[in-house]
Amino acid sequence: MSLREALRSAPMVNDVPGLRLLRVGDGWDLVRTSADIGFLALAHLRATGAAIGPVLYDGPNERLYYAVGTGTAERWGALPVRHLSTNSWLVAPSLEQIDEWLGGWCELPDDDTLTDTDALHAALQHPYVSADLKEVGW
Repeated sequence: MSLREALRSAPMVNDVPGLRLLRVGDGWDLVRTSADIGFLALAHLRATGAAIGPVLYDGPNERLYYAVGTGTAERWGALPVRHLSTNSWLVAPSLEQIDEWLGGWCELPDDDTLTDTDALHAALQHPYVSADLKEVGW
């Protein structure tokens, strides 16, 4: 099931309109980054024309979540990210919800596209992204 389809059928969080509770690991996993490096990596992915799946900006926690294929947990160990899969949940805004404070979807393709894991891995290691990591002490 695509993330877009999952959003449509996901239950509301505590009956709050616009917020949905998504089960991670059913057809897609998530890679969570800080917003600082996540936005730099997203800019790199866009500039290179890489496949980009859903990307969620979590404003209150200053994080980005990239939807990637399942089974990639071993890829992320050396990077400042967290891989989320089975037994993980994501509180996400519905398709139409966008808020400057809350955040929203930076990317949400109309199909089953997921972010290319090789391209995301390379983007997170790109010199201008890794330079930002050194500034925050990673």
